[in-house]
Amino acid sequence: MTRIAVIDGHPDPSPSRFGHALVSAYADAAREAGHEVREIGLAGKHIPILESRKQWLEDDVPAAVRPGQDAIKWAEHIVFCYPLWMGDMPALLKAFIEQAFRPNFALDYGDEGSGQMPRKLLRGRSARLIVTMGMPALFYRAYFASHSVRSFERNILKLTGISPVTTSLIGNVDGSDRHRRRWLDKIAAHGVAGD
Repeated sequence: MTRIAVIDGHPDPSPSRFGHALVSAYADAAREAGHEVREIGLAGKHIPILESRKQWLEDDVPAAVRPGQDAIKWAEHIVFCYPLWMGDMPALLKAFIEQAFRPNFALDYGDEGSGQMPRKLLRGRSARLIVTMGMPALFYRAYFASHSVRSFERNILKLTGISPVTTSLIGNVDGSDRHRRRWLDKIAAHGVAGD
C-alpha cells in the first residue's frame, strides 16, 4: 500500500468549506483501502512569509511547517487540496511551500557558484493537485490555460523531483449538491487508488 500525505491548503478553518470535505473524502477512502495517510491542515496555522534569501537559507523552519515537511519526506504520494484564489493558491499555502521546500529538503544546490543544476531531493514521489474554483473548470483551462496550476506542477513539484503530477480541477464549487456529491465520489475513488 501507499504512504500518502494530504495537505489541506484551505486557509478558512470553517468545516463548511468544500475543500475540507474533499480532503476527508480522499483520506477516509485511502485509509479504508489500506493506504497509510497523514493529513496536514494549514488553516489556523501561523506560517510567516519569507522576506529574504538569507531567511530561506539560514532561518529555522517554523514549528507549524515541520509536520508538513515530515509528512512530505515520509510520503510516496502527496495530495495538495486548495481553492483557487485570485488566480493562484492562497497565500497561506504559498508560505507553507516556501518554508517547507528549503535547500537540502527539496533541492541540493551543491557548491555555490558551481553552475550545476540542483539535485532533486524529492524524487520517487508522485502528487495530485485538487483545486476548487468558483468559475467553470473548462473556462479556467481554456481561457487561463490553468496557468497557476501548471506553474505549481512544473516550477515547484517537478523541479524538486515530484513526478508524475495529476490534477483534479473542480469548477462551480458553489453548485448543486449533486455536483458536489459527484466530485466527492470521484475524489474518494482517487483515494482508494492511492493516486
